[in-house]
Amino acid sequence: MRALLAIGHNDLRLFLRDRASYIWLFVIPTVFVYAMGFAFRGQPDPSNPRPAVLIENRDPGFLGRVFLEELGTQGINVVAPENAGQAKRGIRIPADFTARVLAKQKVKVEFFKIEGSDDQYAALVELRLVRALVALNAHLIENASTHTGAPPTEEALRALIQSPNPVTLDARFAGRKPIPVGFNQSLPGIMVMYLLMNLMIFGGSLVAAERRSGVLRRLSINPVRRSELIFGRLYGLMLLAAVQIAYFLLIGQFLFKVNIGDHIVAVAFVALMFAWVACSLGVLVGCLVRAQDKIVGLCLLVVLPMAALGGCWWPLEITPDYMQKAAHLMPTAWALDGLHQLITFGGGFAQVWPVIGVLAAYGLAANLAAVKFFRA
Repeated sequence: MRALLAIGHNDLRLFLRDRASYIWLFVIPTVFVYAMGFAFRGQPDPSNPRPAVLIENRDPGFLGRVFLEELGTQGINVVAPENAGQAKRGIRIPADFTARVLAKQKVKVEFFKIEGSDDQYAALVELRLVRALVALNAHLIENASTHTGAPPTEEALRALIQSPNPVTLDARFAGRKPIPVGFNQSLPGIMVMYLLMNLMIFGGSLVAAERRSGVLRRLSINPVRRSELIFGRLYGLMLLAAVQIAYFLLIGQFLFKVNIGDHIVAVAFVALMFAWVACSLGVLVGCLVRAQDKIVGLCLLVVLPMAALGGCWWPLEITPDYMQKAAHLMPTAWALDGLHQLITFGGGFAQVWPVIGVLAAYGLAANLAAVKFFRA
């Protein structure tokens, strides 16, 4: 155990002695967190979206105005004609809307597509249009039952709308989980990417360099077991990971205002579990690749696709289902599932135990492979 601790402390000292290391530990990741968070800023919460809809109200009567307000109440973001480029769909209220309703005649409200818009929110807009029409009809029926024989007036309808409703309905959009946006996406994503990159490159390079310089051969003639050599390296890398994780959590909480404090223990635990996987992969690469100059390039070839496909650069929730399934062949996707569950979705330890179990399996498999292929 003493040899294991000595190896780990020496590895951490060697890494922190190099001033250039601080750039990769702290400076560049911070810049990436800000840049990626800024790029994904200001997107609406997809769990309850308010799609923009162009409204053409040709009706000069009061029912057109009341219906327009009801559309806003039902969750439609009403835009003016000069902002039609922002709209997903359009609703046209005919000129005789009020007159035909007062005459108890059928009237059609036109629902049309804006040129160049996609179909993402079409069904949602149509649903909310129907709800607004149902609500307006309900107000008219209630007015008729309370003012028998009298035609509806704007004042009477508004009084009914503003009166307390004895029945309330909590209606929510039944979509997928809210997509992580802003710094809630970039902080865990960049943390996972740079933990994987730094730990794999440093771990692999250190093992290869010590093999080439003969340090491993000299250590092997001492009473040091192979497992102590490997787990000593892992211990040193985990100390380095703890430093970087602590930094990310601090800037996330106090600089980027990411909600980490509510589940900080669980967030740190998931991050450390992923760090163990990254450390184990780094040591495994050092055991498999003898040429030190090839390790950096090889690690980048592994890390960058794992980061991109695993959700470090953009939310997995915006990708097709087959890409999400493919992403979960990699530990990056599992780590981000756990971190987003804790930071964005409001989960706790109970929701991330499956993630922890999968990461533990990855780490254990890499440890066993490193022990098998280790050569001095």
